[in-house]
Amino acid sequence: MTQNENKSLLDKKTLNKSYVRWMMYNLASTSYEFLEAFGFAYAMEPVLKKLYAKDPQEFKDAMKRHSVFYNTEPQLGALVNGITVGLEEQRAQGNSDIDGDFINSMKIGLMGPLAGIGDSMIPGMLIPILLSIGLGLASGGSVLGPLFYIVAYNLIMVLGSRFLFYKGYSLGAKSVDLFVGETAQKVTAAITVLGTVVTGGVAASYVKVPLPIVIKMSHSTIDIQKTLDGIFPALMPLLVVVVSWYFMSKKHVSPLRLILAYFVLAFVGYGIAYGIKAMM
Repeated sequence: MTQNENKSLLDKKTLNKSYVRWMMYNLASTSYEFLEAFGFAYAMEPVLKKLYAKDPQEFKDAMKRHSVFYNTEPQLGALVNGITVGLEEQRAQGNSDIDGDFINSMKIGLMGPLAGIGDSMIPGMLIPILLSIGLGLASGGSVLGPLFYIVAYNLIMVLGSRFLFYKGYSLGAKSVDLFVGETAQKVTAAITVLGTVVTGGVAASYVKVPLPIVIKMSHSTIDIQKTLDGIFPALMPLLVVVVSWYFMSKKHVSPLRLILAYFVLAFVGYGIAYGIKAMM
């Protein structure tokens, strides 16, 4: 039985309110004990009020049910919200196969796989692609680059997450087989590989670390940068990316501190190069 087999208990306004609350407040109140749990409960409140208006105890139990630990990628995770809304509606309609434990198990079972897919798709693929396009448009100081990124990212996130929310609501429990399984694992692996390739392309295209070192000998001149390019093109940008990853991932150095360190190194390096050039 799905929510479409009985008359719907939820109107469009209530569904929209639940979706907007999740997208705006999913991380409004977090801790290591609950993470996104209270954001999820806040998003479910208008739905539960509608479904259990005549049963205050059922409403209270449902709010407690959705206030336990929960964490996933918020945009793709809107699918879980939609599924949960659909399951709660089925339960309120009298479906004896759906109880509180079933709904909680569904949330817990979905949040991990969808977090993996979402983290691969959005930070690993979508953001690097949009940033690479934006950087290209911004070359020469054009404001079109940042405007493109801001508009494109938010448009994709809003429309995509809204679609997933309503798709989850319409599918209910059936969506588990569709989004979690062997096919989903293959898609996740493919997206991870694509995201890695895109990230590497962005690094090679926009990370510039020239070495303007020229060694003059009696009968020849050795240009260090040209020599490195002949052996391993873009070696220095690769080293910068690897070093950045090492410090952020292994040493837990914040990106802001790393940016500051690179700024100081660049300033000192430019000063040394300028001083050597002035003495020649």
